Amino acid sequence: MNSSEFTPTQPVILGFDPGKDKCGLAVMGLDRKLHYHEVVPSDEAIATIKTLRQKFPISLMVMGDQTTAKRWKQQLQQELSDQLNIMLVDERYTSLEARDRYWQMYPPKGIMKLLPQGMRTPPRPIDDIVAILLIERYLNRLTESAK
Repeated sequence: MNSSEFTPTQPVILGFDPGKDKCGLAVMGLDRKLHYHEVVPSDEAIATIKTLRQKFPISLMVMGDQTTAKRWKQQLQQELSDQLNIMLVDERYTSLEARDRYWQMYPPKGIMKLLPQGMRTPPRPIDDIVAILLIERYLNRLTESAK
C-alpha cells in the first residue's frame, strides 16, 4: 500500500449494481467520501467484493432492488464466508441520474462540451456510478428518518 492511498477507519458502505454482463461497485464512507468505484465483469464481481472487504471496513452492502436482486443476494450470502448485511434500495431512474453524475465527475472536453447534456453518451459503462447513487439514496433515507 503506498502512502498516498487512504484507508478509511470509519465503517464504509459497499454499493453494488448487479447486471447480467457487468456490475458496478462503489465504496463510500458515511461522510459521503468516495473511496473506490469500478465496473467489473459479472463473473468477477464476487471475487472483487471479497478483495474490497479485505481492503475496506465494509459494514453494509447496498444493492438495487430490481430484476436480478434476489438471485444476486442469495448468491452473495452463499459465497461470502462471513455474512454481510445487504440492504435493497429503490433503483428506479438511477441510470438516468448516473449519466448526469458522470458528466459532473468527468466534465466533457473539446467538442463534446458543445453538445447538450441529454445528447451526450458517457464513453464507458456507468454501472459504478449507479452503485454510488444507490449508497447516496440509502444515506439520504437514513438522514431523513433521523430528522
